Amino acid sequence: MNIKFLTSTLVLISLSGIAFAGTSEAAKNSPFDTDEASLNEKQLIGKRLFEDANLSEPAGVSCASCHEASRAFQGNNGSRVPTVAKGSQDDKFGTRNVPTAAYAMMSPSFHFSKEKNDEGKEEWMALGGQFLDGRAANLREQAEGPFLNPKEMNNASKKTVIDKVRAAGYAPLLKKAYGKHVFDNPDKAMFAVTSAIAAFEKTHAFAPFSSKFDRVLKGKDTFTAEEAKGFELFKDPQKGNCIACHVGDPKSTNPRDWLFTDYSYDNLGLPRNPDIPENANADVFDLGLCNQDGITKKAPKGLDIDALCGAFKVPTLRDIALTPPYGHNGVFKTLRDIVKFYATRDTNPDEWYPRKADGSIDKFNDLPSQYAENVNTKEVPLDRKAGEQPRLNDQEVDAIVAFLNTLTDEK
Repeated sequence: MNIKFLTSTLVLISLSGIAFAGTSEAAKNSPFDTDEASLNEKQLIGKRLFEDANLSEPAGVSCASCHEASRAFQGNNGSRVPTVAKGSQDDKFGTRNVPTAAYAMMSPSFHFSKEKNDEGKEEWMALGGQFLDGRAANLREQAEGPFLNPKEMNNASKKTVIDKVRAAGYAPLLKKAYGKHVFDNPDKAMFAVTSAIAAFEKTHAFAPFSSKFDRVLKGKDTFTAEEAKGFELFKDPQKGNCIACHVGDPKSTNPRDWLFTDYSYDNLGLPRNPDIPENANADVFDLGLCNQDGITKKAPKGLDIDALCGAFKVPTLRDIALTPPYGHNGVFKTLRDIVKFYATRDTNPDEWYPRKADGSIDKFNDLPSQYAENVNTKEVPLDRKAGEQPRLNDQEVDAIVAFLNTLTDEK
C-alpha cells in the first residue's frame, strides 16, 4: 500500500523465524518438484497429507487439488466455473479465487500496525495472515479451514478428518513424529496434522526464488529491453507505482528482499464476476476483511470496521503468470487484463463495468453503494478521472506484463 511501509515489512519477515529445509541439488533445480529425499520427518508427513485425496467427503479432493505444484500451488480442482474452485461435491463452488500457496510462508501473522500513509499521517493497517481476508493467523490455522468447509473438503468435524488419517498408510509416521497417543484426542490430532502440512508448505518447493528476476538481481542474467522498461514502470511512482503495494527493496540484490507484497489489504473496486454462482443473487456481496471472523476483537479500539469492507490481502506477484485468474473474485482471465484495469479503471470505466437501466455506468458494482467510498482512488495509477489520459498506455501495459513474466520460477 505504501512504500514507507517497506522497512517495517522486511523487519517482520526477518523476525518471522522462517527456516528453509535442506535441499538436494535436484530440488534446487526443480522449484515445483517436492523431492522427498530433501524432507525431514514432519515435512514428509505434511506432503502425504497435502496429497491425500481420501480426506474429503466424499473422497476425491486433496489440498493439492486446488494447489497444484505445476501452477505455483494454485488451481481450481477441475471446476466447470474456471474462476472459482469446485469442492468435493460437484454442486458446491467457492466464492473467491484460490490464493497461491507459493511464498505463503513469508506472510507474518495477522495483526494491525500503525503506519504512516502517503500523506504522512499515521493510520492503522491490517497486515498479514492467510486467506484473502486474513482469517487464519498462520499456515497451520489455514490448513485446517478447507477440511471443515462444506464448499471445499466438506468434513463434518475434526474427528471425521482424524478417523480418515488414522486409517491412512502414513498413520504410523504421525505416531512416530507426534507420539503414540496422537489420535486419542481429535483437537490435538488436528493440531499435529495441520502442523505437518504447514511444515511441508515451508519447504524449498514453495519458495525456490529461481526466476529470471532473481538471476538478474544476482547479475547472472539480463532483462530484455521490454522487461527492463516494464521494471522501471513498475517502480515509477507516477506511472505503474506497483511497488507501492508489491514491495521490494531497490537497494538489495537479495531475492528475499523482493517478496512483491507488503501483506496489507486494499480495496480496488473490482468488477463483479457473473461466473460465480452465488453472484446470481444481486444481494450477495463478498466484503472481505470486515467480515473476517472476530475482526471486531482483533481491531484496535476506535477503528471503523466498515472502512475495511471490500478490502482483500495484497498477493505476492511471484509466479503471477502461473496463477490465473486474477483478483480476489477471479474476474480477470489474463495478466494483461488486470494490469490494464489498474491503468484504465477510472479513465475508461465503460471497459470494465456494466451500465444501469438508466444508461449510467455501474462502477464498483461488486460493493454495496455505502462502501464505494472505501475504494482506493488516491494512489497512482488509480487516481485518474473519466476522460483523462491513463497513467499507462497500451505499450507500457505490455512492458509491465513482460516484466511480471520474469517472476516465474524456473526449473
